Amino acid sequence: MKVNILGNKKIAPYFFISPFFILFLVFGLYPIGYSIYISFWRWTMRGPVEFVGLRNYVNLLTSDPFFMRALLNTFWLLIFGSMTQHLVAIPLAITLNDVKLKGKEVFKTAFFLPYITSTVAATLIFSQIFDNNFGWMNYLIKALGGENVKWFTEEWPAKIMIATLVNWRFIGWNTIIYLAGLQAIPRELYEAAEIDGASKWQAHMKVTIPLLIPIIFFGVTMSIIGGMQLFDEPYVLMGGYQTMGGPANTGLTSAYYLMFTGWGATRFGKASAIAWLLFFIIMVMTIINRMITKRLDKRSL
Repeated sequence: MKVNILGNKKIAPYFFISPFFILFLVFGLYPIGYSIYISFWRWTMRGPVEFVGLRNYVNLLTSDPFFMRALLNTFWLLIFGSMTQHLVAIPLAITLNDVKLKGKEVFKTAFFLPYITSTVAATLIFSQIFDNNFGWMNYLIKALGGENVKWFTEEWPAKIMIATLVNWRFIGWNTIIYLAGLQAIPRELYEAAEIDGASKWQAHMKVTIPLLIPIIFFGVTMSIIGGMQLFDEPYVLMGGYQTMGGPANTGLTSAYYLMFTGWGATRFGKASAIAWLLFFIIMVMTIINRMITKRLDKRSL
């Protein structure tokens, strides 16, 4: 008996959407499940494959100094390289949303350009700007009466350099996201606040920020995910796998260590365990972010 799939109204929709699910199963779900499987094994390019249970996870959390160092670096960069973006992006978006501002499109383009610039190209330019001997930043510091800063060979200057690069790349992106949220707020609310005698500051605190909370949740969540996966910038700035993050492993982030463990040291089981630990950390931080924004949202009602 021949079944006409395309002519059957119940089956045909599933047939047309099946390519997506097949591709997702093959290239999405299967690699995810396989990485869990690998994380319970000692799996390298050389030597026998050995089942080790939870040992990869236990070793990472109890006796691997590089993992703890990478986590601390990641959290530091997450706070000063990712979260600070929102403190700058929201006022910038409010300024861009002002109806009296001229040349908005130029500002939007200028702010968004760093986001679409190649990470490697931007990182190479920053490496020239912050060069220990010939960089513009040191020329500026010396012109202001300061001393030469060794950006690539000292711990804290290197951290500040990476955080500066991350902020530069993503402040514009967050600004555009907040601007889209601001443009969805009805102008009538500001007019009503003005009639009630509210100042601009009060209007933003009582109208803008409460109505932006869902956008803030989205932006902060994306920053958490991006910050915990930070790899390109410190990897290129600090010289790749050979330096393990530069002076005192300053630029060694969790994703950097994951890639080093997997592709530098070819320890795929341990690298998979790092990936899953990062997943749980991101999930916990997102839940905390959701709880905070939900509470703030309730207070604003």
